[in-house]
Amino acid sequence: MTPHAFSGTDRQDPAGPVDDSDPAEAIEAYDDLPERLIGYPAVFHALGIGSSAVRTVLDYGCGPGKVATRVVEASGASVVAVDVSPRMLEVARARRPHPRIDYRLIGDEGPAFLADGSVDAAMACFVFVTAGEVAVLHDIAAEMHRVLRPGGRCAVLDANPRTTGIRFSTFRSGEPGRVYTKGERRRSRRERPGTGGPLEFVDHHWPCQTYLDVLGKAGFTDLDVHEPVLTHRSAQLGGDPAEAGHPPFLVVSGVKQ
Repeated sequence: MTPHAFSGTDRQDPAGPVDDSDPAEAIEAYDDLPERLIGYPAVFHALGIGSSAVRTVLDYGCGPGKVATRVVEASGASVVAVDVSPRMLEVARARRPHPRIDYRLIGDEGPAFLADGSVDAAMACFVFVTAGEVAVLHDIAAEMHRVLRPGGRCAVLDANPRTTGIRFSTFRSGEPGRVYTKGERRRSRRERPGTGGPLEFVDHHWPCQTYLDVLGKAGFTDLDVHEPVLTHRSAQLGGDPAEAGHPPFLVVSGVKQ
């Protein structure tokens, strides 16, 4: 099954039970501040969002629509936002409706309703880490490649596997001091404002090379790895955020020839 962020399945871990609240409401409550300041701008730059060449964007694994909404706010592009979770899409449609966002439910076959070469850019934000098998990553990459026009770019954004265990402003991926192997389940947490407490969940650890191998096998060329850090002071993140010295995110992008 194609994964989506914070899946309600596969949510147990040897360290103990994880938060079993509504996954859609949990990710909705999470304040994605580092992502907004560092991660999403890097993805948009890699894809050329805001340029006249990018008119249609595929958001693969859109969750409650936060990233799709940022795309339409930052550009004149339209977004096809797909997810395997009806509940995620319910939240997205209710709280982030927009005339240039088309929210669609998909199954194992991916966005089969999209024609070959029909979008200008494709992104998958915090989707690969939800998959426990490399075969699922290959399926996602193959579908992104299929629907992209020649010359179109894809970008994958995830927590950086090279900074696993570091406590960033609002999240930590993996336990401090742990060394994770390829595909290993990894307990992580994200902070929620108010009284909700932290969201604890289980994702999977994929080394940077896995991203390169998967996108390369799908047919993408000119592969690029970007590990952005905070380059300006932000009162929102405090005076000495970990994001200034350690890259919290990994952005791997490529081009369809």
